[in-house]
Amino acid sequence: MSGIGRHVEQVRSFNRAVTRRIGALDEQFLGRGRALGASRLLFEIGRDGASVAELRARLGLDSGYASRLLRGLEREGLVETVADPEDGRARRAVATAAGRRELRALDRLSDSAAESLLAPLSEGQRARLAGAMSQVELLLAASATVIERVDPAGAEARWCVEQYFAELGERITGGFDPGETAPAEAAELVPPRGAFLVARLDGEAVGCGAVKTWEPAATSSGGVADIKRMWVAPRMRGAGLGRRLLAALEGEAVALGLETARLETNAALGEAIAMYRGRGYREIEPYSGDPYASIGFERLLGG
Repeated sequence: MSGIGRHVEQVRSFNRAVTRRIGALDEQFLGRGRALGASRLLFEIGRDGASVAELRARLGLDSGYASRLLRGLEREGLVETVADPEDGRARRAVATAAGRRELRALDRLSDSAAESLLAPLSEGQRARLAGAMSQVELLLAASATVIERVDPAGAEARWCVEQYFAELGERITGGFDPGETAPAEAAELVPPRGAFLVARLDGEAVGCGAVKTWEPAATSSGGVADIKRMWVAPRMRGAGLGRRLLAALEGEAVALGLETARLETNAALGEAIAMYRGRGYREIEPYSGDPYASIGFERLLGG
């Protein structure tokens, strides 16, 4: 057995162990008179409230099931559903005073349950378990992340690029001025000239990248793609999302008929440089005239 198949039974065994240990099948989660689903929804609503659409996206719930859980919390007097002040057409769930008291009780009980799980273990075992849980959480997030092509002029794409520029400003010695960097106009980042990709986790953007045609395809040798604006949210680093985005951008370049990928970066971005080299890119001279590009890379695609 190879590939995914050889890991399936371990995943199933892990799922069984976790659902048993956390009481996911109990009718009264943490002894509070409601199942895990309703308590989890109350946790997500929290003390600040959340839009119903946001709650569905975070928890992966269909509208019918989410509505039933909300109605149950409303009957308990823990939650109210009101018009969203920022969008009168949307609904927002907010915790009542009783709901906030229940959240405090759930926090205490959750802490106690976690402590009872850790108490029988040695300090070394606790550290191993906590580290393993952190890795599992990160890798589950990676598994749930989807990458899609979006409008480069849209609010989501522009927000991602703003995060990318902000990080460059923090990491590049001397700062970073977006007006000085090599341009990537929205018209260049849509087919048949390019593409802009966004990675989302539970409906929230956690990464992006763009590709544009640098040299159009010729009849025999193919053309060159310029990969730009690659960014991954800090909380998702270490989960392989950068490599997934890069592979997806290369796929977009191939679909555009381009046979070579090029990119530029700054020497301050050591993790990105290591990723490019690990992907098989070879070092070349910077080629765009971007004052922040201190190193270039190139790779043949489709091999």
